[in-house]
Amino acid sequence: MTNPFIQFTDIKKSFGTNSVLKGVNLSLYRGEIIAIIGKSGTGKSVLLKHIIGLIEQDSGKLLINGTPLKQLSFKDKRNFQKTLSYMFQDNALFDFMNIYDNISLPLVENSNFPKDQIEKRVFTQMKQLGLTGIENKFPAQLSGGMKKRVALARALVTDPQIVLFDEPTAGLDPVRKKNVHLMIQEYQEKFGFTAVIVTHDIPEIFNISQRIALLDEGIIRFEGSKEELFNSQSKILNSFIKGENF
Repeated sequence: MTNPFIQFTDIKKSFGTNSVLKGVNLSLYRGEIIAIIGKSGTGKSVLLKHIIGLIEQDSGKLLINGTPLKQLSFKDKRNFQKTLSYMFQDNALFDFMNIYDNISLPLVENSNFPKDQIEKRVFTQMKQLGLTGIENKFPAQLSGGMKKRVALARALVTDPQIVLFDEPTAGLDPVRKKNVHLMIQEYQEKFGFTAVIVTHDIPEIFNISQRIALLDEGIIRFEGSKEELFNSQSKILNSFIKGENF
């Protein structure tokens, strides 16, 4: 396997007296789909926020292509952040903006693209995700599944190298959950970005993930392939998959 794209090395993070991450070691590789699973409140979303720079660890190292993030120059940090995209749990679409403006927002805010290039990229992305013809509609006019596709279009319009998904199927019924998973898989294969998915969708998420990591009590208890997961003798892992207390 190639060297990790992003690597957590003994990352610790507390909020007041609440110790959330207690020494996380985790590797993320280019072009993979990795699912981060675990009970609610174990710090899965905190991991994602470290990657995008919303949270800084108390100790340990976050490595980007082998270099500690803290050692990168301001310019290199900004360039790394531009390779990231984030799909929020609740889609985070702006109700007062039409679909075109929602999708184009990252380009308008974070780039120097001329208006015609922004328009070209937005409409190309909409076509690729089957959203043609709804650019003047507003989020309230769309179904839950369509909103997810708009949110994904916005996440992909900057051509990111890595997309972070925070509970992308929260609130959806089983059929729509499956559709969102297949959508992520299809476009990850098409565009080749690294997908990091925080989720509770067990065992459905295993169908599209190359690797799985279990975060429990602030520590990664398991990290490996689907085959390694199903062959694991870990009581904690097997209990979580079966929905048992541990």
